[in-house]
Amino acid sequence: MELFPDGAHVRLWSRLHGTYLHADEDGRGVTTSPQRAALSAAWGVHRLARGGAAYVLLRSAAYGRYLALWARPAPAPAPQGHGGHPVLRAFDDPDQDDVLWVAVRAAGDEGDDVLLRHGRDDTSFVGVAGDSDNLDTRRAHWAVEVIPPRRRPPFFPAPVPVSSPLGFTRRVFYVMTDYNGEYSSNSFRTFEFKGRSCFQLRATLASLLNKEIHTNITLCVSPGSKGRLTPLLVDLPCNNEPIAIIVLITGSPDSAALELVYPDVDA
Repeated sequence: MELFPDGAHVRLWSRLHGTYLHADEDGRGVTTSPQRAALSAAWGVHRLARGGAAYVLLRSAAYGRYLALWARPAPAPAPQGHGGHPVLRAFDDPDQDDVLWVAVRAAGDEGDDVLLRHGRDDTSFVGVAGDSDNLDTRRAHWAVEVIPPRRRPPFFPAPVPVSSPLGFTRRVFYVMTDYNGEYSSNSFRTFEFKGRSCFQLRATLASLLNKEIHTNITLCVSPGSKGRLTPLLVDLPCNNEPIAIIVLITGSPDSAALELVYPDVDA
């Protein structure tokens, strides 16, 4: 569907509620908010063909993970706060289908509103939490806004002083790309990182990699072996889950080879 061009970034706006689909700050769930100019409201489009069918995958521009259908084995309940609504997942398996979505025109709508139907479960749609479970309502109708790319990468956010790391300690796996933007999955190293500051994370990685000017490195989140890299531009999510970081020299040939796109969320 032309509303979801591969490699672009989009917002999904509920015409019924006047809110946008956002990645939760916990890096696991999704929510809605009226805030428009936020990286958490930007979703990278990843088009994928499988078995003769075309699918739309949506990757959070804030945290890198993919919008996925929560699949719960009976009789286990869904995670608290998620219910039957989508969550954020890594994309690791070539046969993984929980991240597959099909965009279809919203029936009875005269505009360009779409429904995002799950590629595996055609009775599940991306909707607004708290509404009726009736899938014929407008709760699952979304207007798609394409976000233009920035001509230059945005300035890295300054560190925000905090009195303590608030208990967030996670294992960071990291690797630096070569001249062609490639890296080996066997070359990852690891360390324990306290806090959420992406500014401090970059400084720490620069020290570990012996890079004197840490503003010349770009950090990317790896959302799984089959996912696309996402530039890290916000503080880490509020969780203690491990994170994989790909490091490259800003403006180098390896940076160009990865074709990173920065959405202009203020546009």
